[in-house]
Amino acid sequence: MTGKPAVLPAEAEGPALEGRGPDLACDPGGPVAWLTGDWVRASQTFIQREADALRGMGLDLRAFTIRPPAPEATDAALLAEGARITAVLPLAARPGTALRAHGTALMRSPGLWLRALVAGWRDAAPGLRGRLYGLIYFHEAVVLAQALRAIGAVHLHNHFAMASCVVARLAAPLAGITWSFTLHGPDDLSEARRFRLDRSVAGASFVACISAFARSQAMLVSDPAHWPKLHIVRCGVEPDRYLLAARARPDPDRLLFVGRLAPQKGVPVLLDGFALARVRRPSLRLAVVGDGPGRASAEAQAARLGLGSAVEFLGWRDQGEIAAELARAALLVLPSFAEGVPVVLMEAMAAARPVIATRIAGVAELVEDGATGLLVPPGEEEALAEAILSLAADPARAAAMGRRGRERVLTGFDARREAARLARLVSWARQGGERPARRPLLPGETGA
Repeated sequence: MTGKPAVLPAEAEGPALEGRGPDLACDPGGPVAWLTGDWVRASQTFIQREADALRGMGLDLRAFTIRPPAPEATDAALLAEGARITAVLPLAARPGTALRAHGTALMRSPGLWLRALVAGWRDAAPGLRGRLYGLIYFHEAVVLAQALRAIGAVHLHNHFAMASCVVARLAAPLAGITWSFTLHGPDDLSEARRFRLDRSVAGASFVACISAFARSQAMLVSDPAHWPKLHIVRCGVEPDRYLLAARARPDPDRLLFVGRLAPQKGVPVLLDGFALARVRRPSLRLAVVGDGPGRASAEAQAARLGLGSAVEFLGWRDQGEIAAELARAALLVLPSFAEGVPVVLMEAMAAARPVIATRIAGVAELVEDGATGLLVPPGEEEALAEAILSLAADPARAAAMGRRGRERVLTGFDARREAARLARLVSWARQGGERPARRPLLPGETGA
């Protein structure tokens, strides 16, 4: 990070979360299991931040994943989690372990075991392949339930409403504990029928929806009687991690993209729009952070467009390296076709960088068009080029957007504060009483 530091206004922090945090009453009485299909991926650092924050508040959080950890990057926190996480598939593949798990479940309650088997078969996708997967999810659930009982788990929380959510909703009753899940998108929502999102909403104690948009999509497929279960708990970032980047003077012609190089991220539109913008401002440069199945085609497209050294494909970077890239860049561009509420936009805003994103799903709940960034129609490279040129030509406006963006993240997308809201819900699921507000309140907050 070079150059003179920018002057930032005093930051509007929320109520402090010191030590174990506010009076959360967040002792659920035992270990809490955190599950996802394949944790320890470079694109899931937000789950790691959440887990670390909850542990900092005093929760005995135990990490589980269905598939064995296979880190895509060298992020230290993810690697450390990978070393202690429990993977279900390897356990389910061991005949001795699997037989003991089923035997124990049958001895404890043959009725529960049979109901889980029937539910796995009943809720499976149509066809032989779908039914086979239904039986596999049932088997994994029995093995997971045994592992949960072994550690004395009192609650199970799952991320993403797909296969791991099916396993969670079958496993929790077998283990005799409460359970919940976080609804993200867009994959969760596009696969809602296949993985029976309606069944998951009906069975869970609560659902943490990352946006009002995600909540509305769950309402679309679930019984209105269950709508009170749908709470809003956002993903978040650690704003302090980006403070130095926020104070750095960026290169006004450097743009940044961060994300998996996959179809839903709209990288072809990004490259087309960038090429159009360079016709009028040849000094523009683009750094692409990320990797994935679309990297080779993106590099070939950049070559066809004659972009040459104006585009750098940097591969995966850890959180510290992304903060350094944000310090250098004037703005972040994310022309996605499908998203939930992208964490990378929060990271850029925390670094006081304006963002250009597509007006889809829950993006507008984070990015205020014209105030913290610019929103453009998806798939429109001309609109994207105009947005890039408008901010590149007006550094003062871009800087003002960046400052407002950081304020927005500080007050509404702080990972530790969002984890505290989730802790309140877990505590309520275990202890009962009046259900928390749709957006769970922290001490000092009032409902809207």
